[in-house]
Amino acid sequence: MQRPEKRIGVAQGGRVEEGNPLEQVASLLRSAPELYHRLILVVAPAGQGKTQTLRSLQQKLSAPLVNLNLELSRCLLELTERQRKLQASRDVAELIAQAVSPATGDHVVLVDNIEILFDASLSIDPLRLLEDVSRNWTLVVGWRGNVEGDYLIYAKPGHPEYRRYPARDLTVVRPSSAMSAH
Repeated sequence: MQRPEKRIGVAQGGRVEEGNPLEQVASLLRSAPELYHRLILVVAPAGQGKTQTLRSLQQKLSAPLVNLNLELSRCLLELTERQRKLQASRDVAELIAQAVSPATGDHVVLVDNIEILFDASLSIDPLRLLEDVSRNWTLVVGWRGNVEGDYLIYAKPGHPEYRRYPARDLTVVRPSSAMSAH
């Protein structure tokens, strides 16, 4: 079923539609098991509702919420810079796997505060890593940035952490406060 193209709300496969972010994520989660990458990005600039949206989802779904900056930095703390480069991607996958609830069989994990993935010293492609991990579990990830035109953006051009990805094959939800600010 083709949906009309709009420029606010949820983007999936390049399409964007209006709606309540919690309802949109719930709807997307129902179809996520059929997707190759089960990754839903909650995209907004800092202070525009990503964490609030993820916390509301945590309550609604009883899904685990991983603070990636905190948990990954704990894993990497004792390692040398070279070891961090080699270990960081594996640690992210392990942290997600540990968060999954085997008792319920639920494979949805909410991930917030992912800025550590953009640290140039780790040599990680954050989106590719999240896509790889989302092949095993459904991830709903807070992404500090924007969708500009047909691109997912992190940071500003010229910043060492700047990233720009085609958004056409991504699933993106924008919190209401981010939509009204854009």
